Amino acid sequence: MELINERKKIILDLMNDKNYVPMKIKELAIILNVKKEDRGLLEIVLNELINEGKISVSKRGKYSIAKETLVTGIFTAHEKGYGFVTVEGEEEDYFIPAANVNNAFHHDTVLVAVLPEDKTKNDGTRKRRKEGKIVKIISHEITEVVGLFEKSKNFGYVLPDNQKIVKDIYIPLKASMGAVNGHKVVAKITDYGKEGRKPEGKIVEIIGHVNDPGVDILSIVKAYDIPTEFPEDVMEQIENIPDYVREEEKNGRKDIRNWQTVTIDGEDAKDLDDAITISKKNGVYTLGVHIADVSNYVTENSPLDKEARKRATSVYLVDRVIPMLPHKLSNGICSLNQGEDRLALSCIMEIDENGNIISHEIVETLINVDRRMSYTQVRDVLIGEKEACEKHKDFISMFKLMKELSDILRKKRYGRGAINFEFPECKIKLDDKGRVISIEPYERNSATKIIEDFMLMANETVAEEYYWQELPFVYRNHDKPDVEKMTQLATFINNFGYHIKMMGDEIHPKELQKLLESVEGTSEEALISRITLRSMKRAEYTPECKGHFGLSAKYYCHFTSPIRRYPDLQIHRIIKENIHGKLNEKYIRHYNTILPDITKNCSINERRADDAERDTEKLKKVEYMRSYIGEEFEGVISSVTGWGMYVELPNTIEGMVHVSNMEDDHYIYDEPTYSLVGEHTKKTYKLGQSVKVRVVHTDKMTKTIDFVLA
Repeated sequence: MELINERKKIILDLMNDKNYVPMKIKELAIILNVKKEDRGLLEIVLNELINEGKISVSKRGKYSIAKETLVTGIFTAHEKGYGFVTVEGEEEDYFIPAANVNNAFHHDTVLVAVLPEDKTKNDGTRKRRKEGKIVKIISHEITEVVGLFEKSKNFGYVLPDNQKIVKDIYIPLKASMGAVNGHKVVAKITDYGKEGRKPEGKIVEIIGHVNDPGVDILSIVKAYDIPTEFPEDVMEQIENIPDYVREEEKNGRKDIRNWQTVTIDGEDAKDLDDAITISKKNGVYTLGVHIADVSNYVTENSPLDKEARKRATSVYLVDRVIPMLPHKLSNGICSLNQGEDRLALSCIMEIDENGNIISHEIVETLINVDRRMSYTQVRDVLIGEKEACEKHKDFISMFKLMKELSDILRKKRYGRGAINFEFPECKIKLDDKGRVISIEPYERNSATKIIEDFMLMANETVAEEYYWQELPFVYRNHDKPDVEKMTQLATFINNFGYHIKMMGDEIHPKELQKLLESVEGTSEEALISRITLRSMKRAEYTPECKGHFGLSAKYYCHFTSPIRRYPDLQIHRIIKENIHGKLNEKYIRHYNTILPDITKNCSINERRADDAERDTEKLKKVEYMRSYIGEEFEGVISSVTGWGMYVELPNTIEGMVHVSNMEDDHYIYDEPTYSLVGEHTKKTYKLGQSVKVRVVHTDKMTKTIDFVLA
């Protein structure tokens, strides 16, 4: 590294000399007295300087000091040909016009020449975004493409599922693996093409025919490169893990098997990673949140751990779950199954009647769940449903105590400004062939709220303790929203008659909480809640504690789901080593070294899982609406752009009314008010407005639904 930095300095000094004339690498080697065997190193140094934006190379291969500001970033393509480059550390992306894309592929790492900044305002108040042109492609991230295979007489081609990959992939027939029209395939890119020539590839996998059940979802899984099979060494490792807790593993643990303990989950859940105990004495609640001790079985740097770290999260799609850990663990020894001894890591809290934590301990425990409950069963007990109360009569007082404490904790959390997003998410029901039967909202009830409140309390308690211990840790952070997004939200809700106050460039979470309280029970509740959520930044994992805006919490982490989230598993390891006094300087250095990469990978893969889930939902919604072409629906305008407006139906399905289909006038996008205004009639369509639409087209390939105004 020192040698490379030294060479960089020598080269920059040479090129900065006023007498320097741009020259090729051979001439530079002679001037710098570089031996023939060291020319490879010289090339590496020159490429690093180019990537750093300090020098440039002409089409004739001559090197000189960069005359333009150059930046390196990740290119995001748009299906219309233009794109954006995201540069780490810069808040605003660089807009890349189609003419300046220079054959870059979606998600390439590229070198961008920053164009002179245009000081003019495009609406009288707002400056145009930064622009650039791609001058070099540094590396390609995408090496395989999932898409639909089409065959002609002498060759084939793949139409990519990802609309951001704007060119078809040319496939020589000898590289087609015998694929036929209609096959969904995985194509490995062998040549990324150039201006006037398409990328070329070879088929490496035939997923199945486009009309075969499950192929549509599997294509999305493949497109996101989500691993579905566990490697051989992982399967070999789990063979040695018993299905029961060994006697020697019980030693040294707090034995609470005699505490009345329940799990409360969805009816279909199989990976039960949290259990609850609760009692009350002299006005003080003792709440135990007991989490499966997955780290006892998934040890650091074992094959299981390496695979779990790579996956980072379980992925929940409409027709399947792709687990982070093999089922033998997630549904077996790590699942807190009724009547089985299980190892847990527990956060046991003493809480007063105002919701304040008096004391707590984080301890390794041995538990045995007395009853596996569903949210519906607990709700039925709490509302006094006769059959449920009779069946679970020994647990009635426990559930009532839970509800009592949950109400206290929730009131306290809302008092400080935590935002409550209780809009209905959709549940898509499929038949055995993967076809949509119905799309319905998920039901949230008092039992789901109880578990949510208890998990949040445990997560905050653990995060605060480790923050003050100043030990390496993994935090779950949620930054304040962007001003522009909040301004757009304010405009949107104003169309419904609601308002939010902003103090300069900032907004307090209490303002958003008040907004959601004011829309509760109204017809627009689901839409406004969803748009408010979209207006906020995504939460992420980092080794630094930055606070959680949405929860209005100073300290927050994910401690409660180590079966399905790697950050929780990593936290458990740190906690257990601390409990056993092993967090010495060596271990602290170790965690300080690995946690930045681990947290970054977890955030990236969480986003990948979310995007895959959203894509499968969009796909099934398009499929569902195909049978409603020609029918009319009432909806609400959820987004307005220069090319049209999106309308959301009560069942959460969203479609586009394109301006080209608004035939009664020529409509112009008014950006300050986020509305479409008729040039002649002055008729206006704005965010939040109710409209009647008719379904005219659906496209499974692009996952889009087209409406026209009815």
